[in-house]
Amino acid sequence: MAREFTSVGVVGLGTMGAGIVEVFARNGLAVVAVEISEGALERGRANLTGSTDRAVAKGKLDPADRDALLGRVTFAVGLDALHSVDLVIEAVPEHLDLKQRIFAELDRVCKPEAILATNTSSLSVTEISVATTRPNQVIGIHFFNPAPVMKLVEVVRTVVTSADVVADVEALCARLGKVDVTINDRAGFIANALLFGYLNHAVGMFEAHYASREDIDAAMKLGCGLPMGPLALMDLIGLDTAYEILDTMYRRGGRDRRHAPVPLIKQMVTAGLLGRKSGRGFYTYERPGSPVVVPDEATPVATGAALADGARAITKVGVVGSGTMATGIIEVFAKAGYEVVSVTRGAEKSAKVCDAVKTSLTKGVVRGKLSEDDRDAALGRVTWSATLDHLADVDLVVEAVVEELSVKKALFASLDEICKPGVVLATTTSSLPVIDVAMATQRPADVVGLHFFNPAPIMPLVEVVRTIRTSPETTATARAVCAALGKTAVVCGDRSGFIVNALLFPYLNDAVKMLEASYSTADDIDHAMKLGCGYPMGPFELLDVVGLDVSLAIQRELYLELREPGFAPAPLLEHLVTAGYLGRKTGRGFRDHTHR
Repeated sequence: MAREFTSVGVVGLGTMGAGIVEVFARNGLAVVAVEISEGALERGRANLTGSTDRAVAKGKLDPADRDALLGRVTFAVGLDALHSVDLVIEAVPEHLDLKQRIFAELDRVCKPEAILATNTSSLSVTEISVATTRPNQVIGIHFFNPAPVMKLVEVVRTVVTSADVVADVEALCARLGKVDVTINDRAGFIANALLFGYLNHAVGMFEAHYASREDIDAAMKLGCGLPMGPLALMDLIGLDTAYEILDTMYRRGGRDRRHAPVPLIKQMVTAGLLGRKSGRGFYTYERPGSPVVVPDEATPVATGAALADGARAITKVGVVGSGTMATGIIEVFAKAGYEVVSVTRGAEKSAKVCDAVKTSLTKGVVRGKLSEDDRDAALGRVTWSATLDHLADVDLVVEAVVEELSVKKALFASLDEICKPGVVLATTTSSLPVIDVAMATQRPADVVGLHFFNPAPIMPLVEVVRTIRTSPETTATARAVCAALGKTAVVCGDRSGFIVNALLFPYLNDAVKMLEASYSTADDIDHAMKLGCGYPMGPFELLDVVGLDVSLAIQRELYLELREPGFAPAPLLEHLVTAGYLGRKTGRGFRDHTHR
């Protein structure tokens, strides 16, 4: 039987500590909330009352329950107040020497059977535990911010943490209504180890002027369904906190360069640009602590004004290809009022594409998203063809053929001969260099990447990829077309993976490496990212949907171009692909899908 905790202590009442106090008090536990001074204690009390008052205002907490909750909390200055609690959780800033001093003092003050826990997100629980005479009773209990809302708790055991202590803490998490994942003491645990490599990479992308802050954030929200973009998330976490976590993970985690903080982070911290808490980070906020972003000197001008600048008029569009992507793109353009010429290899393929577009549009009618007249009008705008010569008078060609460079180059060489001057030639490639395709023509200034996401009719994002030869007019035209389609365009350079895949796939690869090292299970890693970071899917769910072969191919491209050791594909991913376990499409990937 797990022990029954009746009273707990919380040390440190910042946002995190006050949130943990609220979680315990909401669930009927008596809490002793401790700070270092009267001033800090008052700020902590204000954090707690502010949070509970907001919950009442939103109808999520009854006023009587709030009063009962606050009645369970005793505020005190100094650790001596914790002499009789059953468990203490420490939530002070991420400095090892500070935490070790506190644990040495807790060891002296607390009763012998009390469990001592740290909420650290990146430091070694083992190194904290050795400051006490009871390291077997020390454990990590890592809550996520905001603690009252976030479901995940990482329970971190050291090599000497007693099994009873682990079981007691797991039972406590269940009582608090949390989902726990129990793991060993390793830099970053699950969520931060996967999250911060990705965040650091995003900052590197911004530092290199590869894409704007708005475009990087929009790409990850719209392309991956993430609740926040990486740079906005850095501002929320605090750049000083992020720097400490990355630096600790780099030093503790085998000196992986992906965790070496990008120089810009340190520069911003030194300059006092800490994110929301200081009122300025990657974005500028209404005031310190406010979530409201206000325009600053880096805010882009209104889209309409920017698009008028040199964009060419587009009325007729050619789409080359017969796969899912081509079909979706034909539908998107036809629904938006463009005349479309669909070109496939042969009448049979044209008929199949025509049927697929009809079926998709009819589904829209059935779901009430489209009238029958609109469907018929959209279909009426499409001309079905099996010859490229029919593209002689179009204003834009979108190529969506197989991802093979030789095939695309041959196609673009043909388009160069057939199409009139001034036509924008776009490729939907997701992994090949656009410049290679552009140089197959005599007009590389008119060639651009238009990377739609699948399914094109639903996904709101398009990556507009400009090469070093793409003209500003071509880029402006591509952006204007995306706006007319109701899509969000993000502009980036011609580099492997563009924005979304370059940030997404190394994170997925890191998750595979974590599984391969037997650090955690696929289920726990998926839980951690969904519940701890708000991701719509866990990394292994997503890999099985995307296809392990597709994921491996993209990861190989990234590694070949960037030569970053941390990007080398995980051997486990290569083995599964070799074994034919490609994900849902073959019935087996990281999970078995045959019985579902």
